[in-house]
Amino acid sequence: MSAPTTTRSPVSPSLPHETSNLSDYTVNSNTTFFDSPATAHTPGSPVHHRSGYCRVASFTEQDTAYHGPDDPRQRSGSVQGHGLGIKNLKPLPSASPGDTSNFGTPSSSNALLSPPFARTPPPLQSHTSYKQSEDPIREEADAWHNNGPAAEQYQPFTADSETESLRKTTHAPTVQSSGSQEPWCKTKRRLHHGKGNWLAISVMVLSVYSTALSGLWLGTALAKPRFGHGIVNTGKLTPATASLIAAAIAKSIELSFVTVFVTFLGQVLSRRALVKKSRGITIAEMSFRSWIMQPGTLITHWATVRYAALTFLGLFSLLCAVTATFYTTASDALVSPQLTMAPMKQRMLYGKVASSFANNPYIKEQCDTPISTDMDRDFSGSTCVAIQHNGQAYHNYMQYLSNWTISRARGTGSDQLSQRPIPLGMLYDNTTIEGSWIHMENMTETSQKYSLDDYARIVTNVTMAMPHAGVFAATRDPINNIMQPLDLNGLGEYIVQASVPSPVTNVLCATMRKEELAPMVYTDWPGSNGTASNLTGWPNGFGIPLWPSYLNSTPVDDLFGFGEKYDRRHPVFARYPIAYNTIVNHTGWFTDSIYVLAASPTGDFTMCALKASLTTKCSTRHRASLSGGSMSAHCEDPMDDLAYGKSYENATDGVIAKDWAAVATDWSLALSLNAGISDGAASNARLLSQLIPTSQALDPSLPSIAEALAVLSGSTLLLSSTDSPFIHFWNYSTTVVRLTEPQYQGFRATLRSRDYASGGTQRWQGIFYVILFLTFATNLFCLSYFLLRRGLVTDFIEPQNLFSLSLNSPPSQALDGACGGGPEGDQLIMNWHIKLDHEREHFYLQNGAGPPSITRRPTRPLDFEMDTSPIVNAYTKLSDRHSSIL
Repeated sequence: MSAPTTTRSPVSPSLPHETSNLSDYTVNSNTTFFDSPATAHTPGSPVHHRSGYCRVASFTEQDTAYHGPDDPRQRSGSVQGHGLGIKNLKPLPSASPGDTSNFGTPSSSNALLSPPFARTPPPLQSHTSYKQSEDPIREEADAWHNNGPAAEQYQPFTADSETESLRKTTHAPTVQSSGSQEPWCKTKRRLHHGKGNWLAISVMVLSVYSTALSGLWLGTALAKPRFGHGIVNTGKLTPATASLIAAAIAKSIELSFVTVFVTFLGQVLSRRALVKKSRGITIAEMSFRSWIMQPGTLITHWATVRYAALTFLGLFSLLCAVTATFYTTASDALVSPQLTMAPMKQRMLYGKVASSFANNPYIKEQCDTPISTDMDRDFSGSTCVAIQHNGQAYHNYMQYLSNWTISRARGTGSDQLSQRPIPLGMLYDNTTIEGSWIHMENMTETSQKYSLDDYARIVTNVTMAMPHAGVFAATRDPINNIMQPLDLNGLGEYIVQASVPSPVTNVLCATMRKEELAPMVYTDWPGSNGTASNLTGWPNGFGIPLWPSYLNSTPVDDLFGFGEKYDRRHPVFARYPIAYNTIVNHTGWFTDSIYVLAASPTGDFTMCALKASLTTKCSTRHRASLSGGSMSAHCEDPMDDLAYGKSYENATDGVIAKDWAAVATDWSLALSLNAGISDGAASNARLLSQLIPTSQALDPSLPSIAEALAVLSGSTLLLSSTDSPFIHFWNYSTTVVRLTEPQYQGFRATLRSRDYASGGTQRWQGIFYVILFLTFATNLFCLSYFLLRRGLVTDFIEPQNLFSLSLNSPPSQALDGACGGGPEGDQLIMNWHIKLDHEREHFYLQNGAGPPSITRRPTRPLDFEMDTSPIVNAYTKLSDRHSSIL
């Protein structure tokens, strides 16, 4: 077996420089070593450059000796090994075989050492331009390599026959193939890019964009703006479009943030690797980039987190990885428009006023009927209103009785009016009305007060308040600009509390003996002969004294307020009703009330007086949504600042509305309350007579007749307050109680509406403020860093740059065993620096502090001036810094 021969490439006489401390050996496909072109060696010079030879990170158990180019084992690749490596794209020229003793693939027992003759360079050659003299700096570096830690850490790998089969195919040549005379891997691009470079400009633009938009997003989340009519179904910006735009902007912020921060990491780590006095960078720190771009590596490559997360930059990167991962989620929670209820705010609302309260002619005109006045001049309106009274009153009444049925079944009834079922109603078939019992009295005390020694009178006095129906129309008037549910695809909602007077009905009922009723029943009057014939024309033609006669006194004058003392005369009924029937008196002159006389099953009678007024102790609340709404009267609450009496402190409470008596008359006739005049035996009258109390206390299981009449009359209050003033009096013409053209009238109110707003809908979503703040703060920090640095260096952490740098760097025993499964353990935290071969302008990676810097200088003056390379200048400025910023 012949030993491989070592040949020397010719020396170019035109190169006026010496070589650096990088390796000057190349390896061909048969592991024969060559001197690099135009090189000179000093004894013990270590190998620091990897171009031109193959790297194998494994060992072989076969014979690796060279058997000649014609040996069939070489051609067929029968000499096999195993392991991973990087080979040149094109095989280098073969040399003559020679002695191959002690020459093979490094193994675990070989400690990655080169063959002996490779570590012993040939005699030193000098350039033709000037004579080589002693160089103390080079000698110092050689001594460091031969005797220091570099002698163990920086030993070259050699290629052997196990990669021979990979070199059978012709590939593109690499640096130093075919004996090229050009310098090895001389960098072609600048290390530092000024602020005018397109890359620096694009990074700065992205940084400014990300900072500005993330700041705007954070400010929006904190300000929680409400968009009101800006986002509606019928507008230019629909809810779906608004959400899409918000998501798109958030995604652009996220992407630009990741780009900016990854660039920042590359700059910080690259600059630190270039600074001589810094600690360099570790493989674990190189994984910061993956944390940001692939957050899943925090789990799959947890070892790097273990070694690098506790550093300042590692913790910073970890926080930014979490921030980038959840930024879009945070934006959706806190910035993207969401339907929320706005805080309640005070404002003035306006509604149209067209008529006074309880204007019966106006109510008839507004009733919708296909029968016009041309078809029925006298009764078109009254017929329509009668049907309206009948439908609304009975609907409300049935809901009220249903609640009583439930209360009775559950045993939750009470003899206290405040704890009994409340009055109910319906407005426009989609708004539930809830009344309120006010001015509550103790029934037992009142009954005992008006009882006689021989007769225990039962007195029931209830007052029911209903909301002002005009608020319903005011909230939908465009002048108030309130967002309606349909504007938000049916998801809108608002709550209004109005400081307006509330209409009320007072019902006073008292049991009476027949002899007490005699002054008020026509058939008991002298001259009537105990009968009343032809009652269809009652009371015309029956000789009833006209006003101002107050007629005879009665035992209940003080109770009902009859007589000249109270300026009110008592009613006159045509006859006594039979059991389970009722009769109504609605023909009184200048009366403000109507009266109902009912006959109980026991033969006793009960007379009830009904009158209406406006109270100042209530406010009206209205809640509207697509599925319906509700209105309620909120009364007698000392904490209610919107009670009408607090808006008008001088307003008189309970002024009786005399016009309501005419409305109530039509109502009573529509409900057959006067059917008893002809023994009509109406169902409603029968039920009412069964509700007459039998004791001087309210029955917990049944409503009283007074409560029932109040609920039945609730619909008249809603009709009477529609289009009526929002104050307690008519402040227009004193002679005309209606307006040809409706006029707006203002009132105090509070409004709380649901519309689209930023800021989140749940309290727990506030945790995402941390994400938005960290993103903005990080963007601002990175922008400040780029402004201070005024340019970019090559990002050696980018995969393509790191691969090129690693491939053209000398192998290191520090990564022994990492070529197949990757680095592990302490290999992840070993420090690495980026070095420059000044003469060849070649960058490479080096573990640890590295050897002393070598600066070539001739021993005698040259006959020309040598210009310093821009690459060297840039590297010198960067590497001579005291330390990196991070």
